[in-house]
Amino acid sequence: MISLSKQQFQQLIPNYILNIGEELQKNNFEAFLVGGSIRDILLGKAPQDFDIATNAYPDEISKIFSKSIPTGAKFGTITVVTEDENGERYDVQVTTYRNEADYVGGRWPSKVEFSKTIDEDLSRRDFTINSMALNIQRFDEDISNAKEFIVDPYNGLLDLEDKVIRAVRDPFERLSEDGLRAVRACRLASQLEFNIEEKTLEAIKETNHITKLVSVERFREELTKILLKSPKPSVGLRLLAETGILKLFIPELLEGRDVVQPQFHTEDVFDHSLRTCDFAEDSIKLAALFHDIGKSRTRTEDEKGIHFYGHDVKGAEMTEEIMKRLKYSNAEIERTVKLVRWHMFYYPSADWRKSNNLENREDKDNLGWTDGAIRRLIQNVGGVDELNDLMKLRIADATSNDKNDFNPIELDELSERVSNVISKDMALKVTDLDINGDDLKSNFGIEGQKLGEVLKHLLDIVVEDPALNKEVDLLRLAKKYLDGSK
Repeated sequence: MISLSKQQFQQLIPNYILNIGEELQKNNFEAFLVGGSIRDILLGKAPQDFDIATNAYPDEISKIFSKSIPTGAKFGTITVVTEDENGERYDVQVTTYRNEADYVGGRWPSKVEFSKTIDEDLSRRDFTINSMALNIQRFDEDISNAKEFIVDPYNGLLDLEDKVIRAVRDPFERLSEDGLRAVRACRLASQLEFNIEEKTLEAIKETNHITKLVSVERFREELTKILLKSPKPSVGLRLLAETGILKLFIPELLEGRDVVQPQFHTEDVFDHSLRTCDFAEDSIKLAALFHDIGKSRTRTEDEKGIHFYGHDVKGAEMTEEIMKRLKYSNAEIERTVKLVRWHMFYYPSADWRKSNNLENREDKDNLGWTDGAIRRLIQNVGGVDELNDLMKLRIADATSNDKNDFNPIELDELSERVSNVISKDMALKVTDLDINGDDLKSNFGIEGQKLGEVLKHLLDIVVEDPALNKEVDLLRLAKKYLDGSK
């Protein structure tokens, strides 16, 4: 049974929220804490933000709070700028009770009418667990049971106790109003480890034509929450797949279904990708989800078995296309694409030691790789931090598969090699060279594409032999390259 003590609420609701409620009350208006904050408090979690509903109209709210911003006055919302006891600023949305109708574009109501009661306001909300309100004005009363100041017309408390996501009133109507609600239902079920009520689940499937209208940015935000805030992201991802939502936004992932892998895997490509995502650290969740996405388009089979030659290259291409479609930042796209592209990197330490009868030697020499090979890997993946993420991806990929005999000692040894190499004086990018474009232009009169070509050639040489990263040597090597290209 969920605890409903008044003390629980007092501990989790900051004073600056109570102060807003008091100001509204002083001016003869109501004040209710609404939305996800009530749900989180009842679950014993500190809310991320707080929203207040009131019967005061937007212009009245603005008059009461001098520091306010009419962020959505047309829809009844005023952002009140306030501070806590330490002087830290907080923006709190205070919204007039309202009804909404005639939704357009699967997202926005074309008609908003202000209502008079909190019950009417709660009737427009998405799910029962988000349709409870707390009467801030009664906080000073001598009440031991918080049920006395919680408004719960749709039995959200009961659904919270039963761990159920249920739409308010008619599921089809609620989900038809706003396409994002279907995605949010899957995200909440995954994040809270709840089940979606049967009629609500069916309504999600029946309203894909509305969900399709949701902007890719809004879908991306919900996807990110599934990946980063769920105990097991695979739960939310499977719900997206089951309800048809995944097909609307990332159909490529579904291509991995029933794509059987060789004997060293226990699952098809789709299930393995989701399981890897569960095992991955937050910094590589997206790369884990996409790391094998190219397998469905590179699968071949011959007398030797099933192969996915080049799936890392194809996967990188597909990942870039998907992330651009979902409008990720260029930096995030570049980083994730490189992780997918190089996740199959082969570090031959174990095989090399065995073939050279060195597996029991303390002195492992280069473990099969030259310093130049280490530098190229760092350069390819984007840097040392990115290489660390690549190793995390390798570990998640391997440990998610029960049949994999991966030994993490191999990556430990690679880490040692990387540390040894980066401790030396080396250049990993063009800007680390001891000369620049101006030097080449003044000495050889080259510019544009040819200049970039020479700098890349010099970088490749320095990656192999950092000792050559001196101006005199680089100019000599540049002249030799230019003479040979004439």
